[in-house]
Amino acid sequence: MEKNQNQKSKKGSFFSTKELTLGAIMLALSIVLSFIKVYQLPAGGSITLLSMLPICIFSIKYGVKKGLIVSFLFALFQFFQGVSEGFLGWGLTGAMLVVSTFLDYILPFTFIGLAGMFRKKKVTGWILGSTIAIFLRFLSHYFSGVFIWKSVGNIFNMDLDSPWLYSLAYNGSFMLPEMIFTIIAIVILFAVPAFRKLIIVND
Repeated sequence: MEKNQNQKSKKGSFFSTKELTLGAIMLALSIVLSFIKVYQLPAGGSITLLSMLPICIFSIKYGVKKGLIVSFLFALFQFFQGVSEGFLGWGLTGAMLVVSTFLDYILPFTFIGLAGMFRKKKVTGWILGSTIAIFLRFLSHYFSGVFIWKSVGNIFNMDLDSPWLYSLAYNGSFMLPEMIFTIIAIVILFAVPAFRKLIIVND
């Protein structure tokens, strides 16, 4: 009887105590790692010390729905961090500020929670899901660069007079390394038996 009641209790709550605790830890870890920047671009964007990895792992372990909740909280932190760094004073109109808020902060960082979409396929699914999630983050930043910021100019000794090309080069310069490093870290972690046993989904 007691066992059945415990099962009903678990089904009645979206997050178990264990999931809630781990989600908070992974969120905090992502936030801390986001401050450790290997490379910082002058107009925003940086290569961090695997700041997306903890949320990817959480989504892989517990699924997309729960992963999206944690990643959305990470997105809110990134937004408020951007505000503290002067985002509201960058000269955008009210409408552009709203669109930029979603394309530069809310959507791209929430997309990270999609990493677990193929979580039951083990390492192949981990890599594919994380790659898609990070690529969607890149696309959001990319379209913001094209339609909101419309920047052109010299980047990496290339004169680019098209916002489509400039945004591709600018956002790709930090998102591609972030993607590669995150995927490499996932593969390395999968090779550790204890970690693989902890994360692999059997349900």
